[in-house]
Amino acid sequence: MYHTIRAKKKLGQHFLNDENIAKKIVDSLLEIDSKNSIIEVGPGTGVLTKYLLPEVKGSFFALDVDAESIAFLKHNYHASADKFLLQDFLEMDLKTLVPGKFNVVGNFPYNISSQIMFKVLQHRNDVDVVVGMFQKEVALRLAEKPGTKTYGILSVLLQAFYDIEYLFTVNENVFTPPPKVKSAVIRLQRNKRQSLGCNEELFVKVIKTTFNQRRKTIRNSIRPLMNIDDSLLPPVFKNRPERLGVEEFVELTNFVEKHLAR
Repeated sequence: MYHTIRAKKKLGQHFLNDENIAKKIVDSLLEIDSKNSIIEVGPGTGVLTKYLLPEVKGSFFALDVDAESIAFLKHNYHASADKFLLQDFLEMDLKTLVPGKFNVVGNFPYNISSQIMFKVLQHRNDVDVVVGMFQKEVALRLAEKPGTKTYGILSVLLQAFYDIEYLFTVNENVFTPPPKVKSAVIRLQRNKRQSLGCNEELFVKVIKTTFNQRRKTIRNSIRPLMNIDDSLLPPVFKNRPERLGVEEFVELTNFVEKHLAR
């Protein structure tokens, strides 16, 4: 089955060939929510699909940019052929596909995994659960808590709206072809926060500005945006950005907005 599709380097394809891990990934999603519709990203050979199809209560769609993969899946799951779409998850208007709530699952291509997460953020009020395979380094970064060198921009943005769990590590030898790095599966569950309580556009700007100069204190990276005497800056400005959690960034954003240079 797995040798009928050639993995394409330009698409970042590494096909999972371990059935136990595939089932663990699917179970990690369904044990949290088995009722919502599901979008699978990059189904490849269908190793996850075979466990998803019998269990999905809502709509199910699998999106891939590899025409060979979609043709293979349509042939092998002909009763569900209309569920396999030659579409780019990053480019598609997902609300035209699934109008209500939906979850996202996949053995994500590592070269676009961060972009997939930004797309999830755009649809955060519709996406309740995400379970995905990532390069281990990226998985650790997304799930990391404040205070470490790996905690960064996407860590804060995702954790503002999702609780993130690092589920398990996956060795290279369960893929065809084996990647040169270890992999990991993480799970995101939507938290109860509907709004941040600050200007969200400025929140993103503050996070990006501070982490893009992460060796500097917040005072040195953000100070040029503001019109305020240094003596009035609160203690948080003495920190580097990796020390701040979501709530601290919300407070920082509100302070910056009050004192923006006009």
